[in-house]
Amino acid sequence: MMMRDQIKGALEAILFVRAEKVHIKELAGIMHIPEDEVKAILDELVQEYNEDRKRGIQIVVDDNEAFMCTKEEYSDILARMNRTVKKRLSGAAMETLAIIAYKQPITRAEIERIRGVKADKIIANLLEKGLIAEAGYKDVPGRPVLYVTTDNFLKIFGLSSLDELPDIEGE
Repeated sequence: MMMRDQIKGALEAILFVRAEKVHIKELAGIMHIPEDEVKAILDELVQEYNEDRKRGIQIVVDDNEAFMCTKEEYSDILARMNRTVKKRLSGAAMETLAIIAYKQPITRAEIERIRGVKADKIIANLLEKGLIAEAGYKDVPGRPVLYVTTDNFLKIFGLSSLDELPDIEGE
């Protein structure tokens, strides 16, 4: 049986390696401990990370999911780092990614209607980079695939949720 500090360390390691949201039920299964104990230990970790002003990372528990991310006060510094990631995406890819981020869930045809050009290759590239994902099918004839942004998109662009996207001018 693991001691509480060992469980904390293991939970930190899981969240760090996974680098995306992990459901508390899954954490409980991995750790072989009850969900309520996982929740209690995660609450302790959240408090410890929030109290330690020297740390640049935090653990967030939201809607029965936990994830590790950077603290908001370092967003300006991280934005400088992310510029290299943005440079790897073409202008067309950035435009397509922005359309998906603001209009999701959205089909390829809807993206192409907004952009006025084909988007097959760009969508394939964004899928490959893990910035977007397929999220089911639209309930219309032909049942086209719906696309959404991923947690990886949020992480790379230093966002904790889509609510932090800048407002679009004119809306």
